[in-house]
Amino acid sequence: MGTGNHSQVRRLVISGYYGFHNSGDEAVLRSILLALEEQGTAQGIKIEPIVLSADPAWTSSMYSVESVRRMHPSDLWNALKSSDGLISGGGSLLQDATGTKTIPYYTGVMKLAQLLGKPTFAYSQGIGPVNRRWMDPLIRNVMRRSAYVSVRDAESAALLERIGVQADKIDIVPDPVMGLPLPSGSQTSAGGQAVSEPPLVGVSLRHWRSDGADLARVAEALVALSKRMPVRLRFLPFHTPSDTQASEQVMERLRGRLGNGSTAELAAPEGDPQQMLLEVSKCDALLGMRLHALIYAAGQMVPMLGLSYDPKIDQFLNRLGLRAIGSTEQLDPETFAQEASVLLSDKSGWQARHKPAIDLLKQQSQKPAQQIIHLLRHTLSR
Repeated sequence: MGTGNHSQVRRLVISGYYGFHNSGDEAVLRSILLALEEQGTAQGIKIEPIVLSADPAWTSSMYSVESVRRMHPSDLWNALKSSDGLISGGGSLLQDATGTKTIPYYTGVMKLAQLLGKPTFAYSQGIGPVNRRWMDPLIRNVMRRSAYVSVRDAESAALLERIGVQADKIDIVPDPVMGLPLPSGSQTSAGGQAVSEPPLVGVSLRHWRSDGADLARVAEALVALSKRMPVRLRFLPFHTPSDTQASEQVMERLRGRLGNGSTAELAAPEGDPQQMLLEVSKCDALLGMRLHALIYAAGQMVPMLGLSYDPKIDQFLNRLGLRAIGSTEQLDPETFAQEASVLLSDKSGWQARHKPAIDLLKQQSQKPAQQIIHLLRHTLSR
């Protein structure tokens, strides 16, 4: 595509929760990079990414991109100064549930880019919850001045509208991870196990309640399932080491209690998000607390049961016509066991019912990259 012509090269800084070895956020980054490459090739522009990372050496090695320290002022300044624009996203960057520093940091990066005269693009953001009203102007000001704004659900769009971002400026698109492919050369198994083996059930958990009552309820639900039918439980840690610890706590509660010869095992954590996607693709069903575990399952047509700890779980499930099986506040073991056994006995039926919605989300997941490349092409001709 004529990459030797410098006029067709555009450097984009990418800001997000990257370099923390969280499989979901790394999947977001991988998906954005692949989409920019694909859409850039289609439109005749070569994108050179500069990723802001907590672990730049690891990020550069994993994705073969330039990466700099996300919290180092001179690195941030130099990256933005030498760029042609900034992408902020995806994921739940603009929320204050995890503390008061998150929104000021991400909006601050966007504001700095804008002060330097660089176009900013919000890429499939999950907005909210925002409980502190003094945060609203921080978000409103940078979004109004952005060249392109996309959010991953209608609830995020509604929040932006409430704080003063005009509705016609906001695109509602899927999470970028809906477009993530399996690793090159890999194949999705037709089923998660050999014919003689029990069905494989993926389990993605995280710490949420300080008293651990939510994880205790998950353990009871998994015991109930095992007493209905033999299953092979495979725990999938998306964010290490915390998810590994949560999984181990539940596995300890299962010890000696599983019925019908059922087993439980812990998958090795995967640094490469596409390898974790491959793990999910091998499952016959998945119980997920992590949003991106559910997105991985949808992308690979794996029947899922979501356990809600945050509105973003319910919002994603709603887009597939699903409801959470329970929450961190309540989960009935027998209801879970019944629903899970139905999914495992009729996997093809679930896939047939939900394939149209999943295919649409996959198709739409490319839209932010298409729009950003189009806007960059427009600047080339001016």
